[in-house]
Amino acid sequence: MSRIGRMPVAIPKGVEVEADGGTVRVKGPKGELSSAIPAGLTVSVADGEVRIARGSDEPHARACHGLLRSLVANNVEGVTKGFSRELEISGVGYKAEVKGKAVVFSLGYSHPVNFPIPDGIAIAIDAKAGKMTVTGADKQRVGQTAAEIRKLRVPDPYKAKGIKYADETIKRKVGKAGGK
Repeated sequence: MSRIGRMPVAIPKGVEVEADGGTVRVKGPKGELSSAIPAGLTVSVADGEVRIARGSDEPHARACHGLLRSLVANNVEGVTKGFSRELEISGVGYKAEVKGKAVVFSLGYSHPVNFPIPDGIAIAIDAKAGKMTVTGADKQRVGQTAAEIRKLRVPDPYKAKGIKYADETIKRKVGKAGGK
């Protein structure tokens, strides 16, 4: 048995979890999320906790056992606390600002870059510190949005200019050695 898959997911107050058909729906104060139930797995909600069980030891069922438990746990945490990812913008003249449903970046290109904000995601920018925070209930969507923003201007290893995660360290490289 999967060690992670065997652990129950506790349901906090104010969160509703229902498993019907092929999906698990989690509803809470920060929104509603759902995950598909793979074939060979069963989900039961009782006594304030969610348990995932598998019917056989087929490789596919074994692989999805712990995965589904982690997805449900992330959904429960997302609708109660939410998830966030911090980014840092560094470079002379590099900046970002929220305009309506989009973020407008100035990243050293000849044109401004417009990034539409996906549904369920909020972006806060601290212009003076050069920090940006991506928040939302869905962990996968928050991470994907942060990765797409980072991809607009990947940090340069020579001058460390660009957009990077707050907890990321850029391995600096030395430039050309002077001619002798």
